[in-house]
Amino acid sequence: MTQMRYAVPCLFGLEGLAAEELRRLEMENVQAENGRVLFSGGPEALPRALTWLRTGERVLIVLAEFPASTFEELFQGVCRAPLVDFIPRDGAFPVKGSCLDSRLMSVPDCQAIIKKAAARNLGAAYGLTWLPETGATFQLQFALFHDRATLYLDATGPGLHKRGYRAVGNEAPLRETLAAALVLLSRYRGRETFFDPFCGSGTIPIEAALIAKNQAPGLRRRFAAEAFPWLPESAWRQAREEARDREFHGQYRILGSDIDENAVSLAAANARKAGVGDLIEFHRADATREPLPDQAGILIANPPYGERMMERQSAQRLYTALGRHLRGQAGWRLYLLAAEPEFEHYFGSRADKKRKLYNGRIQCNCYMYLPGQNKGGRK
Repeated sequence: MTQMRYAVPCLFGLEGLAAEELRRLEMENVQAENGRVLFSGGPEALPRALTWLRTGERVLIVLAEFPASTFEELFQGVCRAPLVDFIPRDGAFPVKGSCLDSRLMSVPDCQAIIKKAAARNLGAAYGLTWLPETGATFQLQFALFHDRATLYLDATGPGLHKRGYRAVGNEAPLRETLAAALVLLSRYRGRETFFDPFCGSGTIPIEAALIAKNQAPGLRRRFAAEAFPWLPESAWRQAREEARDREFHGQYRILGSDIDENAVSLAAANARKAGVGDLIEFHRADATREPLPDQAGILIANPPYGERMMERQSAQRLYTALGRHLRGQAGWRLYLLAAEPEFEHYFGSRADKKRKLYNGRIQCNCYMYLPGQNKGGRK
């Protein structure tokens, strides 16, 4: 087991950022595709990727890829997969997955076929007619796309966006991986003033603080792969020691505000859980009225979307008020995430750059307003 192929599923729009992260980790054969990034490495690459990735949703080990336009092809492909190299004789191996644009479109039927084939595969390898499945869990995942199956072993457990600092959130929490992506897009590294005037449960300022400190987002949590018997404890110890050694310990000006006092209290509590409570100042304020805290800095915000009609009209009025309030702040770089297709019209000016992103299933754009590049004028 000297070299393996790994896959990192991503929210659509984040593949390039996740690929950049993996290249900085010096992973091999990094390849960005729609919805995922592939890379290669030995077993020791797994703890490092799990510990460091900010924008990927999970890390999967690619076990097999093969044509599967019939259930027989699916069954035989799983029977040939090297499952015995990864799953011990008492390992539990539940199956889940997805089907898209394939002749095999029933997920439950594919789950049943793969489970049966995996049991036959492992049973033959271990000389067993019945597998106890009393040990650690080895979650099998599959993806069927255009009549081609990919079989994975999930190394993550709970998704990588679950850093461990947000036990509860507000009504519409922003996923941590997307918040980190917004900070990475801004190229924030801790030198400028950083401000989120719609902080909600604090996710964007917390991710900014983790990035400023260069703190690995997975340092404080556990992973499914820690139960893999073929992955030595020394690999995890080395990855975590490396992460601690690479942390910075500076002074940063990171601020978050929200009009909801309960959200402010929740954000502060989450920051303390993340270990960055002393690096962020939270306070209650109206984003359309509060003066910006300095002459220059980075502002990243995820203002309310308003998915229902009345809420959407309220959100549109908010964007207009926000644009009026922020117009003329030449020293600030603005990164605003919104699902409203006419956001620039309501905000009052055309963005210098736009990037399509997805907040869960909601298609959004990150509207970037950059000093010296603003073209001005209402749309």
